[in-house]
Amino acid sequence: MVHRKQLQNKNKIVIKVGSSSLTHSNGKLNLMRIEKLVRAIVDVHNSGKEVILVSSGAIATGAAKMGLDKKPDDKIKKQALAAIGQAELIKIYDKFFQEYNKTVAQILITKDGVENSVRRKNAKNTINELLRMGIIPIINENDTISTHEIEFGDNDTLSAVVASLINADLLILLSDIDGMFTGDPKTNESAKLISKVLDLSADLESYIFDNKSAFGTGGMASKIVAARHCIEHNIDMVITNGSDPSIIFDVLSGKEVGTHFVSMSAIKCEEER
Repeated sequence: MVHRKQLQNKNKIVIKVGSSSLTHSNGKLNLMRIEKLVRAIVDVHNSGKEVILVSSGAIATGAAKMGLDKKPDDKIKKQALAAIGQAELIKIYDKFFQEYNKTVAQILITKDGVENSVRRKNAKNTINELLRMGIIPIINENDTISTHEIEFGDNDTLSAVVASLINADLLILLSDIDGMFTGDPKTNESAKLISKVLDLSADLESYIFDNKSAFGTGGMASKIVAARHCIEHNIDMVITNGSDPSIIFDVLSGKEVGTHFVSMSAIKCEEER
């Protein structure tokens, strides 16, 4: 419980939302949920915290606009849908944030943009300057130009990289599952939610039971990769269900929701008590 209480003091927060949390089961955008997400982020921002949103959903938005019910397998078609959807998605976010007098900025990133030292510095400086200006950055992978060599592949990994890039305190992954379980909760009624992970050297891969949405690219495997990256950079991470975005307040108030991957600094802080 001590580790959870420490989340109340996190001030630079990256929130990642997956496609499944932004869409209905038919692939069309869930505008009510997006508005609730925006409202929650605005309230956290108004409390004096810095918030960065990493948002999936460009391909799903593009597909919905073109009347498709699933993501195509062809990479070029997916890139075209991303180009269509990204414009629509940022327009929707901008509209909702403007209703609460908040300005947003769009940043599209590829892996070479953070691996190259010059580009990495530019990306870091830009994001931090936006935060100083009181603007909420909305980040996504630049799917339109991504190739195998320069793509992150999923926004779980991207959000962890962004969190380390700007020295964030906390990464919250909003997913379509309550957290990491001891078994597949969709098929195993005895599966238990793992509330806290202190040892990332453990065989966490045994807890991977992936059921991706029709438009999603991540899964528990990618979330464990993100968790390892965060812990390496001393960042706490929480996986929780994004069906009700107000759960962000529960995470930040220290309630026992989702799975909390505890940073080394938090462990050390408890040991010193």
